[in-house]
Amino acid sequence: MKNKMTTTSRLVTCATMLTAFAFAGSVFAINLFPPKRTPKPTSSASPAASAGQTATTKTESAAGTLSAKDKAFMRNAAKGGMMEVAMGKLAEQNGQSDDVKAFGKRMVADHSKANDELMALAEKKGVKLASEKPAKQWSSDKDYMTMMVKDHEKDLAEFQAEASNGSDPDLKKFAERTAKTVQKHLELAKETQGKLQ
Repeated sequence: MKNKMTTTSRLVTCATMLTAFAFAGSVFAINLFPPKRTPKPTSSASPAASAGQTATTKTESAAGTLSAKDKAFMRNAAKGGMMEVAMGKLAEQNGQSDDVKAFGKRMVADHSKANDELMALAEKKGVKLASEKPAKQWSSDKDYMTMMVKDHEKDLAEFQAEASNGSDPDLKKFAERTAKTVQKHLELAKETQGKLQ
């Protein structure tokens, strides 16, 4: 009788141990090889709607990559660019010197192009830029050219700083390209200013 009990208890113990090992092995296998999960469809919306959601998400994540300094640079550049166009138009209309009129025309063309590029980049990055046109008054050729030299010196420093230290590669490329144009504008502004004295 004692032998039967010992044999039975051994069998129960072995069966319990085998069950425990089997359970432990399956848990190990699940942790080692987790089952593949298929993503749930977000909605039964049309492909166009889901494409719009993807575009929004991409825009939001793109805006997230911009530092506060990058955003501030974009806003300042947009404001300055619109001012250059507005003043350039006034120079074309009211300038006494042909050189000043020509300089104003160049500002309108070059800064309009840069503004369009910046607006497109801002839209891609999800950054809102001011779109109101600055209200500027014309005083004289000399005052205009003095202002243009000062503005382009300041702008050149800002664009070069963004090209060197910006955190967004697209914005850095824009700043680097535009800095070269601003450098040419500064040289031309100084040359035109010199002709007025």
